[in-house]
Amino acid sequence: MNPLRLGMIGIGLMGHGIATNLVKHGHQLTVLEHPGNQPLDALLAAGARTAATPAALVADADYVILCVTGSPQVEAVLVGDGGLLKAIKPGTVIIDCSTSIPDSTLRMAKAVQQAGGRFLDAPMTRTPKEAAEGRLNLLVGGDAALFDECRPLLACFAENITHAGGVGAGHGMKLLHNYVSLGSVALIAEAAACARRAGVSADVFVDVLAKGGGGGVALERLKPFILNSDASGLRFAMSNAQKDLGYYTQMAHGFDAAQRIAEAVYGTYAGAVEQGGVQRLVPELVALLAESGGKAR
Repeated sequence: MNPLRLGMIGIGLMGHGIATNLVKHGHQLTVLEHPGNQPLDALLAAGARTAATPAALVADADYVILCVTGSPQVEAVLVGDGGLLKAIKPGTVIIDCSTSIPDSTLRMAKAVQQAGGRFLDAPMTRTPKEAAEGRLNLLVGGDAALFDECRPLLACFAENITHAGGVGAGHGMKLLHNYVSLGSVALIAEAAACARRAGVSADVFVDVLAKGGGGGVALERLKPFILNSDASGLRFAMSNAQKDLGYYTQMAHGFDAAQRIAEAVYGTYAGAVEQGGVQRLVPELVALLAESGGKAR
């Protein structure tokens, strides 16, 4: 595809991998300067540029990718003081790869459209490792024609790209996915913590689960920590897990859907954040639950 003029806001653990792959594919990339960014040296050496404000960034971009923490940050970038919608050009496409609440997504999409832009929600699954490799999964919500237009761009950093439906459907599917994924991790972590207290060998615990119904992605991501206290198998902060589960329970409540298990999973992560702090990684849930035992909620 021909080089595109791109802007990107949110060069964190996931965003850095996305940005790296966009530059590798020859696109002209401008990223927003922000203290939360990962180091930009390699990106700048590869030809990326920086902008000091969202308005300055969107002025020179035809497509803008957002990869920020959640709905409050997306809203601030788009419609807050100095938000990019004040400077957006007609036809500019906003692609929101953040994890957001669908109700907020619908409001932001409407604001983008009223400002003359176009909007896709395209949250991702997988980890920073796959982001760096250009092998993310994307769950996309939005107009089918716009999805088709943007698919070659999305393929620069994604391996599997699913059109989930209209605007907001991508973010809704992401919350469903993360509930199942993080819920599975929490269940295995609690069992692993119980195994520690019961004196069950970590090798035996992992081997038996892997050969039976407990096998799968969640176990594989926890296995390095269970066996060797290595949290690198899932570089995802416990506070982000709490945020995502909070978004899910809010969405489920809005649909009057069953959520008793979800509330328990949310409580598990919330308790772990209170116990261990916001920077602890999700695999460390095993140790935190082993320490706190039945006192954890």
